[in-house]
Amino acid sequence: MRPEERLAVIQRCVVLEMARLGQQFTVDGEVVRGPGTTAVAVREHPGGDGGGHVDLGFVLQLGRADAPVVWDCAAGLGKTEEEKLANAVKMWATTTASVLVELAEGRGVHADRLEVPGLPGWQAVQGPAAVFGFGNEHLAAWLTENRVLPALAPALRTGLTGPGPVGVKLFLGGKAGDDVAEVRVGGEVSEEASAALRALDWPRGERLCWARLFVLLTAERAAGAVERVGAPAPTATATAAPAARARGLFARWRQARRAGR
Repeated sequence: MRPEERLAVIQRCVVLEMARLGQQFTVDGEVVRGPGTTAVAVREHPGGDGGGHVDLGFVLQLGRADAPVVWDCAAGLGKTEEEKLANAVKMWATTTASVLVELAEGRGVHADRLEVPGLPGWQAVQGPAAVFGFGNEHLAAWLTENRVLPALAPALRTGLTGPGPVGVKLFLGGKAGDDVAEVRVGGEVSEEASAALRALDWPRGERLCWARLFVLLTAERAAGAVERVGAPAPTATATAAPAARARGLFARWRQARRAGR
């Protein structure tokens, strides 16, 4: 698939997945524009291997040179390259875009806002955990019952600089004797946080199973400004919904699956 064909497929999938999150996005040249000043940018995955990898950047204030952009990489499986790309965008939308929508809307529908005592001065928004593989119910249950971010806070704290937002992606799983635990902060692997994640007692089964989740950290002094610039433009028919009670990560993932995301 040529680069321009890959871009067209990815952009179409972004429009579809954002619509499932209640957001209207349209393709506009190299970016996909959303409500207000939001947009999604696409860049070629490093290494040029293509396949099912996508690199997507959520722009919070399009048009400003210093606008914050939250980049994330996702991979998808499938029989064709188009199917792989579609599943990669779906994974990104479920775990990452849901966090950015919550940051803008603040309704507690697509992600949860967390208090993390170990990260003073920072606000956290955490999206659903996507759990996949064989026997994934054990890992899903563990993620439902355990909050991972507080356990990683000491390792994360030393690497947080500036007002943010800072994306933190967690990937864990594998099987007994062959597990993997990786934490990326702002797109870069944090060895200290990855070691802290590996040290947790999440279940390692006999068959391969993985989980992916995404957290957005924003300095409290800048959180309000970030939400305002990323917020959709108000409409006459918009009504404020009450904040939802915080739910487990896997519960949100199941809700997303039922909604077709």
